[in-house]
Amino acid sequence: MSTRLLTRVIAIGGYCDEDEYMNPLELIKNLKNLQLTVGEAQEKMKTFRASGASGGDLVTVTIDGTMEVISMHIDPIAVDPRDVKMLEELVAAAFTDAARKIKKTLQSEMSQLAGGLGISPDFLSSL
Repeated sequence: MSTRLLTRVIAIGGYCDEDEYMNPLELIKNLKNLQLTVGEAQEKMKTFRASGASGGDLVTVTIDGTMEVISMHIDPIAVDPRDVKMLEELVAAAFTDAARKIKKTLQSEMSQLAGGLGISPDFLSSL
């Protein structure tokens, strides 16, 4: 991590150039604020839900913001013991669909979080 990037991470909430002196008390305050904000965001992620489907809704998967599977439904018509590979592909596709949706939601939330901290949303994605 470059010195400039590290300086920006430490100075969340206000710009601090490499050559500027930063008050250690401000540094601790900013780190605590960042820690609280990240903790709140992690808890909030657990409440997000996204569902994905495949095979014309033969398989649906619902996940939360931590990518944990909340529920799954497989239509009995999709279960063919002679073609397990097809069912595996349907489950994988439904999960991938749900993951894309939750990723989009999380990106939006991270943009809001970054804006609230006074930093660029692109900055968070570069860490």
